[in-house]
Amino acid sequence: MIELMPVARQFRLLKSEILAKISNTIEEGKYILGPQVKQLESRIAEWTGARHAVAVANGTDALVLTLDACGIGPGDEVITTPYTFFATSEAISRVGAIPVFVDIDRFWNLDAEQVEQAITSRTKAILPVHLFGQPARMDAIREIADRRGLLVIEDACQAFGARFVGKPVGTLGKAGCFSFFPTKNLGTLGDGGLIVTSDAALADRVRELRQHGSSKRYYHDAIGYNSRLDELHAAVLLVMLEKIDEWNEKRRKIAQIYEERLAPLRPFIELPVTEDGRLHAYNVYCVTSPHRDFLREELLARNIQTGIYYPRPLHLQRAYHSLGYKPGDFPVAERLSAEALALPIGPLLTEQEQNQIVSALRDVAERM
Repeated sequence: MIELMPVARQFRLLKSEILAKISNTIEEGKYILGPQVKQLESRIAEWTGARHAVAVANGTDALVLTLDACGIGPGDEVITTPYTFFATSEAISRVGAIPVFVDIDRFWNLDAEQVEQAITSRTKAILPVHLFGQPARMDAIREIADRRGLLVIEDACQAFGARFVGKPVGTLGKAGCFSFFPTKNLGTLGDGGLIVTSDAALADRVRELRQHGSSKRYYHDAIGYNSRLDELHAAVLLVMLEKIDEWNEKRRKIAQIYEERLAPLRPFIELPVTEDGRLHAYNVYCVTSPHRDFLREELLARNIQTGIYYPRPLHLQRAYHSLGYKPGDFPVAERLSAEALALPIGPLLTEQEQNQIVSALRDVAERM
């Protein structure tokens, strides 16, 4: 079976380095917010160019703590996309705010041209998602936010290593949030997350919130969270970070091969689009087809895994029934939910496997 995201290969390849790092961590005897976490924060701050990096328990907490630290809460509105993983809007709801959805553009990210009409007197922030590793239109989003006095918080959970006009995603707003879930470009053997920002006060506030609202042991200035990245995960991530540039480049080369070899299959399938100035990280490689479900069944019969991201957009989730959205409100997001299909990708996907995937797609297309 060709796996959709063959992440186990990556960890197996670096197993000896990971085990050595874990062994050193055990010997050091510091397991919570110790030297591994501090080193990881320092390395990622340097890598992104942000002044501060704060590691937390997972990507969802990165979003929640950032929103909380920015003072966003009950009654506030945050504009975001309906076509992403649930955690994006869940974080907004978790702090008591209201997600306000805006449809997506041809790059599958928040449509900047529709954002302004969604702004109200209660809007406090715009939360764009760099979906699947493709940077959102941050120039247009920032222009609107700056003009209207709004915060920009980036959900970069799927986009570690992506860049917009040369700048790393996560550094283009007030703060950027990353996830280290195993399937992410930079992933660990479990959950992990991190916030980057160049705002010292915001970084201090997030550090306080992640440790029960405490900056001094047993003294608590706020109601916080228990959201600390474990030393063992930080140790693993330090090993994985050494490969991130090389492996992201391999993802881009795999995506380029898909684009070159699948282009003749239009309109049976349509390929993702990008543009100059956006360096895609290709955490996921999605095509679209009106025959998505049939295509998926055919590929599975040929031992090729695929994925559906995401089968139901956020505005139509039962959890948001009270917001009053209905089918047809966001047609682009709804069409992608019905047609998008993720193909296998990863830095260690082999040439033979990709040839097999392309041949299978061609065979199915010819039979249609």
